[in-house]
Amino acid sequence: MKDARKLGLLFYLLLVVTFTACTEDEDDSPLVVTKGQGVLQGTITANRTLDADTVYTLKGFVYVDNNATLTIEPGTLIKGEKSSQGTLIVKRGAKIMAQGTAEKPIVFTSNQPKGQRAPGDWGGVVILGRAKQNQTSEPVVEGGPDAYYGGTNDLDNSGVFSYVRIEFAGYPLQPNKELNGLTMGAVGSGTKIDHVQVSFGGDDAFEWFGGTVNATHLVAYKNTDDMFDTDFGYSGRVQFALGVSDPNLWDVASGGASNGFESDNDGSGSTLTPLTTGIFSNVTIIGPGTNLPSGAQFGQGAHLKKGTSLSIRNSIITGFAKGITLDGGLVEGYAQNNSIKIMNTVVSGAGANTAVNKASSSSTSAFNASEWFANSSYNNGIKTSAELGLATTAPYMPTAGSMALTGASFTGLTGFENVTHLGAFGTTNWTTGWTNWDPQNTDY
Repeated sequence: MKDARKLGLLFYLLLVVTFTACTEDEDDSPLVVTKGQGVLQGTITANRTLDADTVYTLKGFVYVDNNATLTIEPGTLIKGEKSSQGTLIVKRGAKIMAQGTAEKPIVFTSNQPKGQRAPGDWGGVVILGRAKQNQTSEPVVEGGPDAYYGGTNDLDNSGVFSYVRIEFAGYPLQPNKELNGLTMGAVGSGTKIDHVQVSFGGDDAFEWFGGTVNATHLVAYKNTDDMFDTDFGYSGRVQFALGVSDPNLWDVASGGASNGFESDNDGSGSTLTPLTTGIFSNVTIIGPGTNLPSGAQFGQGAHLKKGTSLSIRNSIITGFAKGITLDGGLVEGYAQNNSIKIMNTVVSGAGANTAVNKASSSSTSAFNASEWFANSSYNNGIKTSAELGLATTAPYMPTAGSMALTGASFTGLTGFENVTHLGAFGTTNWTTGWTNWDPQNTDY
């Protein structure tokens, strides 16, 4: 009799669990949760919360739409499925509220086993907004079949993305049509983005297509293409960022090259407005060095091209054979009229190629980027790695007595934290706790 009652109680509990699992999604949202495992697929059209007690798998293109808000609790783990190229796309009007902490970061990673993860295992995270961009027709994010972005609201708010890691993302759907680790399409300044690490991605770590969103405390770690890529009129501010190359990982696309900064106004090099006028301050770019494998395709610490007017302040570029390239007549002109400002910035390891200019194939130029970079009023410098005094392992902080601990200037800048140091770090390691330098061997 006791055994019968036990069986009856067990049957009842199974009914309760089954009923709960089946009724959790009565609004037809595609979130299915069973025994701590969750699957995200299709389109989320109502507010949802992902909790840290469940491990979620992204299957295919997962959209947040219909002005819904996707909230992700601190410490939540989300795995992108390799076979379906799992990708999270937050559409215009929807929001993502991903507020992790240093102790409990939110982690997006590959669903492949430890030791078998690779760049491009899954698609990445795409956030789309209604801020301005400079294309005459409504653009779609590269690789996103339903990822339109842009509008007229530069204050647009797409939510919060803070203390988050993105690992092994950036899927190449088509040649030159790749998803990045974190893709931002016309994201507005009402959005909060800080403390984000993108590691071992199959394309760019961070790419901004237009928009006005500001960001701080970013880490681009050993991705295959560019660290920080800006296009289509991006005009926000970025402060405190670290980019690190892996000499064995580069862009294998035809004509590709992996850069620290890459910036265009648009693909045709137009003067369409808004111009790409973003400002980066306190960035440390660590290139691949000189001992490279045969066939390695690395570009430069900063490739400013196709009509961009990007500025770099208070930063360090080291380990690239070419430091800074000003590419094309428009870019040269913006530098000459002080629209492009590279100031209080140090380049190491590039020698005569510290700053060069590249005129169009149909013209020559009297502009000399080396002389421009060395203008005493800009307070730039060329140093050896020994003079820089950075640590040789991540996160490459200044060692005691490093010249990088002083020399910053914020004259003429607004919206930045005034610090004394060049590059991403002073004496405080802001990567502690929430970053991961070896996600390949992490038990997830």
